[in-house]
Amino acid sequence: MKTSGHKKGKTGAAGIGLAAVVGAGAAALLRVMIPQYEGEVLRGYADPVGIATKCYGDTENVEIGRLYSREECLRSLEKRLADHAGPVAACVPELAGYTDGEKAAAVSLAYNIGVDAFCRSTAARKFRDGDRRGACAAFGMWNRAGGRILPGLVRRRADERRICESGLDAGENHSDAGADRDVNINQGD
Repeated sequence: MKTSGHKKGKTGAAGIGLAAVVGAGAAALLRVMIPQYEGEVLRGYADPVGIATKCYGDTENVEIGRLYSREECLRSLEKRLADHAGPVAACVPELAGYTDGEKAAAVSLAYNIGVDAFCRSTAARKFRDGDRRGACAAFGMWNRAGGRILPGLVRRRADERRICESGLDAGENHSDAGADRDVNINQGD
């Protein structure tokens, strides 16, 4: 049985809940966004570029072919989101004063491309520089996997950009401001 210890992000929020890192509103957005983007697969499998994956895009401690319960997957999702959110908050401390949409989009991008790649990205640099709209636009640069442009990633990045930019024109600058907002995410790969 093939297993993977591959991690897309460094554990930086060990023992700290997701909402404690990004706020309740961004946490609520992420709990909807990631399952819709990643899909739910209750077994270990190889993703389109061969990375061992389970549940909602989780690449940590995967056993190819093993069945996972929905409860295991939900617990894993919460842990992995917190594992990504902590390092994202550390490399872009400015996000603390930004909108729930910006925080959720940043963590979603890091969940997909890895924390290290996110922290080196143009999006992270623009967030740190205060160019919030430019940071959101830079998400579109991450539309490839295995050297190929994937339509699902193009759609995901467009959705993340829209979520990232939500509230910017309204001057929303407080966490949890969008906690009750509906999330409309495009489906399909």
